Amino acid sequence: MVRSKPAQCVVVALAATTLTALPADAATGYTPEGICGNGFGRVDDGTRAVVDGHGIVFGHVYLLYSARTGENCAVTIKTKYVGEPTWTGVSLARRGLDKRQDANYFTHYAGPVKAYAKGRCVAYQGVVTGLRAGDRFVSSTPRALGERTAWGNCG
Repeated sequence: MVRSKPAQCVVVALAATTLTALPADAATGYTPEGICGNGFGRVDDGTRAVVDGHGIVFGHVYLLYSARTGENCAVTIKTKYVGEPTWTGVSLARRGLDKRQDANYFTHYAGPVKAYAKGRCVAYQGVVTGLRAGDRFVSSTPRALGERTAWGNCG
């Protein structure tokens, strides 16, 4: 099949547009803002790689904040085992209050975990493993962790 020059230019232009419009996490197509919802934005020091003991990245954990509602939101997005239901989790702790979490056999992400935290410091953590439903956890089960244990974002 022979294409005319204008048709080839249109195909190239469309391909270039598609490549530049990829989401923040191209592996899953999900973004933390999309998962947390309208009004949430990433905070300073609000992204951690979820890595195993060998430095292999299994995903990222994100902390977001909504100035309108005073809520923080945490989410873990997988980059390894994407599409496979493996044990994946996210937690959000509020200093002096509680720790909220979401963990299960998820295919793409864990969360969102939201908590009102205006005037409170928070910490967050994400985990991604290779553990599938029905499997037993053993020392060789692939697992990765990303976290900020220091209290921060105390707005």
